[in-house]
Amino acid sequence: MINLETPKKFRPLIGQANQVAREVLRPISRKYDEAEHAYPKELDMLAAVIDGMNEGGDGGGAGAAGVRRKAAGDGEGAGNRNGSNLSTALSIMEMCWGDVGLLLTMPRQGLGNSAIASVASEEQLARYGGRWAAMAITEPEAGSDSAAIRTTATLDGEEYVLNGEKIFVTSGDRADLIVVWASLDREKGRAAIKSFIVERDNPGLKLERLEHKLGIRASDTANFRLEDCRVPKEALLGSPEIDVKQGFGGAMQTFDNTRPLVAAMAVGVGRAALDRTRELLAEAGIEIDYDAPALAQPAAAARFMQLEADWEAARLLTMQAAWMADNGRPNSLQASMAKAKAGRASVAATLGCVELAGSVGYGEGELLEKWARDAKILDIFEGTQQIQLLIVARQLLGKSSGELR
Repeated sequence: MINLETPKKFRPLIGQANQVAREVLRPISRKYDEAEHAYPKELDMLAAVIDGMNEGGDGGGAGAAGVRRKAAGDGEGAGNRNGSNLSTALSIMEMCWGDVGLLLTMPRQGLGNSAIASVASEEQLARYGGRWAAMAITEPEAGSDSAAIRTTATLDGEEYVLNGEKIFVTSGDRADLIVVWASLDREKGRAAIKSFIVERDNPGLKLERLEHKLGIRASDTANFRLEDCRVPKEALLGSPEIDVKQGFGGAMQTFDNTRPLVAAMAVGVGRAALDRTRELLAEAGIEIDYDAPALAQPAAAARFMQLEADWEAARLLTMQAAWMADNGRPNSLQASMAKAKAGRASVAATLGCVELAGSVGYGEGELLEKWARDAKILDIFEGTQQIQLLIVARQLLGKSSGELR
């Protein structure tokens, strides 16, 4: 049975992650928010420390590099297993309490690493392990609907030739590898979509521009054009066979791993705002009494408790989705539920905290306004709020994507 208390064996890791967030990320948060597209050199040494934390832990967990999904049934009979999925989510919550943009731009901590960890063969893991991978899914004609991808991959001898355009690639300019989603045969629809590992210095992968953004400014967001971009056959992640019966499921398994991680990012940002607002309210003489009903407290305290309760629900859903992955249970529904809830709760919490803090929250003297800007992307990338709710509805009602659009 699931227990949503923080496992004792992860507490040292969480403490380390919190120390990094407090002493390294938080002090330079505003600096790199203002210096958009400047690479945070402070992260190079920190990345080496994170690697050491992963090597010394129980199957990893520090940072956002992702973890390998257990095969279905591996958790059966093993009791309650708290593994690397949960430890990774918990450490991400702590790191994003420091700064989510800096976490996203940390070497070897890209969402592409989670994609590789999810579906790569052992040979691919050995070949690409220890390298920084970004993930390129979104296109001008394909945003949240990943099945509408128009980038193509054509087999030519021992190589695939990729052509198309990818936009909003997080850490795309700084990463070593780009995980590109492309279609082997657009006439066969979703089933033909596969992911390919492309070296960042591949001459067929051309950087078009870097985006200027509302939030997570410390992280670069790149737009690419693929022009006759050649990659070896071995760069295809998963099976090259087009299984129409399986449909898009194989590719979408990647999201079962990455969506709880994005939910964890949102939980971390939301907690940062709530923690600081609690301090500001206390300085203003407003104490929050958790033993008293909300109606018996000041309006600001009642509003804060409402935001915190919503945030707590998101945290528990995120832990559940990660725990299910650790125990070999299908978690597509829970991953989407966690991502939807955490994204919405984080936006509500950060904006609500700005409101509660008044002019202090709106000014640059505090990080509250920055967290409000950072939170919005966490409700968008890896599938928007609306797409997550659609996925949840399909699964609960037993409808296909064709039946419920």
